[in-house]
Amino acid sequence: MLPSHLLYLHGFRSSPQSAKARAVAAWRDVHRPDLRLCCPQLPPSPREAIALALDLVRDWPLEGTVLVGSSLGGFYATVLAERLGRPAVLFNPAVNPARDLARHIGEQTAWHNPLDRFYFREEFIGELQTMTPAQLSRPERYFPVIATGDEVLDWREMAARYAGAPRLLIEGSDHALSDFEAPLAYMVRSLQLLEPAG
Repeated sequence: MLPSHLLYLHGFRSSPQSAKARAVAAWRDVHRPDLRLCCPQLPPSPREAIALALDLVRDWPLEGTVLVGSSLGGFYATVLAERLGRPAVLFNPAVNPARDLARHIGEQTAWHNPLDRFYFREEFIGELQTMTPAQLSRPERYFPVIATGDEVLDWREMAARYAGAPRLLIEGSDHALSDFEAPLAYMVRSLQLLEPAG
């Protein structure tokens, strides 16, 4: 059975208007218009972001649900995959956001609309620490895409976190995965979003 529902989770300071989110939506429109795609604007609070995601998928058929996340959204997708037992494709996933985002406490602007501002609170670090899975119960459930040229996150840390998982390792590239063609194809194949040819 093909997956019927896909939840896409964007990264820190990002939005459903990110290039990757729009590319996934464009692919869906052409190849799987029947696939229900949800890409919510996530709140700054990690606890609220996970609560929103869980609420959105509450009535989805579990067996038909797949997850995709980018950067911080990759961390959230991992949290959800552990709770729901569903597969997840992760684009340059954040591994230790509690550590990495501690320096971003304060007022922030959104990438895609600098007029959109939010406050990243100190207590959000504790929320991230609380929800971080101690270990991955089933590494084969995850399909990370890791760029060695990521200028924001350490690709070696990502590789270590998802050791044992099938992965796409891209030499070079960047955090945004500016050339998204191969990662998109990997997502489609890994989540089995199309019927096999022949």
